Amino acid sequence: MKLEKVTAKPGRKYHDACGAAHGLDLIGERWALLVVRELMMGPRRFGDLRKDLHGISANVLTQRLEGLEASGVVRRRKLPPPASVQVYELTEWGREIEPVFMVLGRWAARSPHHDPTLPISAVSIMLSFKTMFDAGRAGDAAMVVGFVFDDTSFRVEIANGVLDARRGEVGDADVTLITLPTLVAAAVYGKVPTAALEAQGGLTLHGDTRVFDRFVDFFHLPEKVALEALP
Repeated sequence: MKLEKVTAKPGRKYHDACGAAHGLDLIGERWALLVVRELMMGPRRFGDLRKDLHGISANVLTQRLEGLEASGVVRRRKLPPPASVQVYELTEWGREIEPVFMVLGRWAARSPHHDPTLPISAVSIMLSFKTMFDAGRAGDAAMVVGFVFDDTSFRVEIANGVLDARRGEVGDADVTLITLPTLVAAAVYGKVPTAALEAQGGLTLHGDTRVFDRFVDFFHLPEKVALEALP
């Protein structure tokens, strides 16, 4: 196979033929990978992206979206009436990065400097379920757990040792939590009892509490790596 030289647009590049280096050329700018994360569960409006990416400015978000679009990772489209609004979504190729993102997340969660109490978005907590799900603990469990964050709903379905998390109506969920992503993280990964979160007024639970109690046991943060002592 003949190798062809590709002339890219000027910018900060690694100028390295390694595929991983080129991957960083595509998504290595600050905020770029998190923009991709927020699009992994479907199209989003500009304002929704900015709301869930804590600390990003409108200017930087515009730059990252333009860069990702130019790279073929993201595309823009206009939703049909009655919505008629512009949204951003991952291309088919862009979506292929999800397994890489999950491996990176699990690897980084082993860092002793990882702080799980920091703010987390709704999409991020859903992706964490896909990353940290322990099929061995789940066994033959079959359940649907709904999560409602403001005006956005997610369904997490578990059956035959497989977890599927996606945006959508909670409908026939066995149990539904109306709360904030940070409190879901506290319940699932911090193992804070839902009764304590309900007493604080930050969580409302509808349905079978025992289902969610079992659900929580399917997720555990990995063991932290021990840092080698300096000589």
